[in-house]
Amino acid sequence: MSVYKKFLGQTMIYGISTIFSRLFNFILTPVYTGVFAPGVYGVFTKMFSYVSIINPILAFGMETTFFRYLNKHEDRKQEVYNNSFLVIAFISTLFLITALIFSDYLARYTLDGNIAELANQKSYIHYFAWILFVDAISVIPFAKLRADGKPFKYSLIKFLNIGTFVGLNLVFIYVIPFLIKHDIMSGWFTSWYKGRWVGYVFVANLIASIVTLLMLIPQFLEIQFKFSKSLFNNMLGYSWPVLVANLSFIINENLDKILLGKYLPESIANHDVGIYGAVCKLAIFISIFNTAFRLGAEPFFFSHAKNANAKQTYANILYYFVLALSILFVGLTANIEIIKYFINSRYWVGLNAVPFLLFGYVCLGIYMNLSVWYRLSDQTRYGLYISLVGAVFTIIMNIILIPKFSYMGSAWVSMFAYLIIMVISYVLGQKHYPIPYKLKAMSIYILVSIVMVYLSFWVFKRNIYIGNGILVLFLLGIFCFEKDNVAKMLKK
Repeated sequence: MSVYKKFLGQTMIYGISTIFSRLFNFILTPVYTGVFAPGVYGVFTKMFSYVSIINPILAFGMETTFFRYLNKHEDRKQEVYNNSFLVIAFISTLFLITALIFSDYLARYTLDGNIAELANQKSYIHYFAWILFVDAISVIPFAKLRADGKPFKYSLIKFLNIGTFVGLNLVFIYVIPFLIKHDIMSGWFTSWYKGRWVGYVFVANLIASIVTLLMLIPQFLEIQFKFSKSLFNNMLGYSWPVLVANLSFIINENLDKILLGKYLPESIANHDVGIYGAVCKLAIFISIFNTAFRLGAEPFFFSHAKNANAKQTYANILYYFVLALSILFVGLTANIEIIKYFINSRYWVGLNAVPFLLFGYVCLGIYMNLSVWYRLSDQTRYGLYISLVGAVFTIIMNIILIPKFSYMGSAWVSMFAYLIIMVISYVLGQKHYPIPYKLKAMSIYILVSIVMVYLSFWVFKRNIYIGNGILVLFLLGIFCFEKDNVAKMLKK
């Protein structure tokens, strides 16, 4: 079987589950933006931004380390599994205890001065402390499913997670108010139910995380509570740069929402954070594609590393990955006048940020692919350096631009941060672990897609017919240039 077909097959399985899971979650975006005002949605956005920054700290880079050491020490797989899980479990337990003890302080800090909401914010802190703990201890059992080649079970659990989350959201937002309105068990519901309380989103998330944990019990039962100190010392040298790199990446992704709340006047802070959080959701499709690719590519890249033609395989995969990203970039921009209906019309004022966010995700996807060089060559410190550059740029430029340009400044910073780390990763990779990428051809596709997006979005003012005409021309050009290459590659 062609190595490319195998890679494509596994990536499609993970991709389908990821796409459907994220799309089901995306269904909630019009629900949230319809029910919650921008100010309330801003609270929602900031809380999930804080969570996204804490997540990689608790995971401690152990997911990537787990895959690397499974292939590096094939005779010690159980020890690798034990160590990876126990490290995360220890860190997560410390975090949970600390967060619960200091929840009052954390609530005051994350409120940005709005003391009237202190009680609610303290409840949110408690919910998220448990969500983060449960999600963290599930990381390695989830990774084991991927390492064991069980993408269908992985997908099933993901579907159950998102199904539970979406279902409970709909119950809290629509079903219970309907029952109260029609006097069906209304006495019991009104004794505890709070109308349009954003906290129910977090309750639903916690329950969904617990359901996931329960589904992973067979993987938890395979853990042996035996810790190898010598192996851990080796794993630590690989994992901590991955941890810092992942944390820096998350800072690039989410810190702007937090800084918006800190550097805008209190009267508009939550409102603008809400607008920005909503339009960021419209860039989700490229984010989904990147995530699906990573889930399939990470174990594949490690397992394929010993093959003689591995570098050429990586080069070909990136080439067609860039091609797919370019199509998505042009296609999503061409249809922005349709996609915008996934958020309430009061959020459309932020649509001008979308092309910058989309191109940022294009650069991020390419960077994720390029990062194979330092992961496979055990030079993860370079991932740390690269990500730190991006994080420092993100922090400094957001502080400079937010007071003047609000969320548009954040969108520009996000795009340039990902562009910078993409370029740095390519340059360093070619020096330390050269891979024969088709740089010229990939650059042409990216530049052409940028020109087409500019024409579609700004010159022709988001006209859906002209935009899709531009998309068709782009697709025809790609078909003419690539049909023979794709056929040859899949026959290899």
